[in-house]
Amino acid sequence: MSPTDMTVQPPHDAVAEQAVLGSCMHGPDVIDEVRPMLDAADFYRPQHETIWRALLALRGEDKPTDPITVSDFLTRQGDITRVGGVAYVHQLYGAPPSASHAAYYADIVRRTAALRRLREHGIRTVQRAQEPGADPDEIRSEIETDLGAERERALASGGGRLSRYLVDGWRFVTETGADKEPLWGTREKTAWASGESLMIVGAPGVGKTTLAHQVILARIGFQGTVLDMPVAPSKRVLYLAMDRPQQIAKAMARRIGPHDEAILRDRLVVWQGPLPASLDREPDLLMDLAAAHQADTIVIDSLKDAVSTLVDDALAVAFNNARQRAIRNGVEVMELHHQRKSQEGTAKDTRPSLDRVYGSTWITSGAGSVLFVSGEAGDPAVTLHHLKTPTGEIGPLQLIHDHVHGTTTLDPALDPITILRAAPGGLSVRDLATAQTGEGNPGRAAVEKARRALDSLVKAGLATKADGLAGGSGGGQQARYYASARHIAAVC
Repeated sequence: MSPTDMTVQPPHDAVAEQAVLGSCMHGPDVIDEVRPMLDAADFYRPQHETIWRALLALRGEDKPTDPITVSDFLTRQGDITRVGGVAYVHQLYGAPPSASHAAYYADIVRRTAALRRLREHGIRTVQRAQEPGADPDEIRSEIETDLGAERERALASGGGRLSRYLVDGWRFVTETGADKEPLWGTREKTAWASGESLMIVGAPGVGKTTLAHQVILARIGFQGTVLDMPVAPSKRVLYLAMDRPQQIAKAMARRIGPHDEAILRDRLVVWQGPLPASLDREPDLLMDLAAAHQADTIVIDSLKDAVSTLVDDALAVAFNNARQRAIRNGVEVMELHHQRKSQEGTAKDTRPSLDRVYGSTWITSGAGSVLFVSGEAGDPAVTLHHLKTPTGEIGPLQLIHDHVHGTTTLDPALDPITILRAAPGGLSVRDLATAQTGEGNPGRAAVEKARRALDSLVKAGLATKADGLAGGSGGGQQARYYASARHIAAVC
């Protein structure tokens, strides 16, 4: 087939054009969103171009853009028959799967229009080159002019790749999500921040899945808190059960009864087994899966099954790209991941750290929060460390897993308020650090964490603080904290 054969249908997407027009009829704000992305000539079908011009005219006059108003406008202009009649206008209104995705439909229309123009330039170039006495310098100049015009068009388009996600500084600060409530935790101590991924790391058998399931079930309405921290509700969770889905099902079944069927059918959807492609190869796959299943939360269980390899920096960056694309489109992401295998005799393995998370450092670099569960496989008592924090550090928390019921609670013996209540003479910061660590001479980090815990209790009204005498060594460590009378009365 000849490359200049004009009988070949040029690139276009009629369904995307219908979706754009239908979306714009759902509200004038949609027109404002996609108008910078499209020219009228970007529509392949003349009838769609006519309807688009009608929508712009109505919006310019601050009039409604619903099918009735559009049909009336086209009728008065004498174009209603040419566009397919009133029935077709109303058909467009029901065309878009979601009016909130209008920018994506418009981007498809814009791209296919650009391909048509490039095709036309190419055909014209071939035809000019075949003319007798053709001047290559003139043809080259025409090509450069055409490509320059296309480049300018792309730069001017609000939907171009260089400006699609651009916002001004005020919108970035006020609308990007910096002031959103956390998904899990409080503003002061956030385990999972909105718009940032949560990674739960640990060795096999320490209860990563048990903990994750409680957060997931809280997200879909089974409970309000996990580890005494509030969990924000979601609309629908997509669980990617790629690593041993049968075991995942058995673990979740510990919390589920027949009365939970309606919630699970409506608000939880599970993908079993491998994905169609690794996320490093298809960065849009995570985002597309969420859109296909109308989920606002995705759980990746586990990370090693979603990426070709975790130790390659380039692939780790590609995965983070997939993660951030999903987040940018309003999808919250939780990831379950493994730690590096222990190396006996090395001091590096004795304390949880980001270095102990398996794979490239770029995997944790892109995560918003990293929780590390340490302990022995199958042991009900484990420790939760907060290695990467969106706000204040949580813990370390001593946890108790109930493997029969699939629940996790804080170890009351190491809870600061429990320890404080058991000390009639009060506690210094160092006293609490000693009680929590079991060490006679706790390190500076443990002391500082104890100080923050006690000050938080004072702020919450659960404790009072009596400053120590001036001139002693240790400064603030000499201050003593006491359980407040209100708290003592409440527990007696």
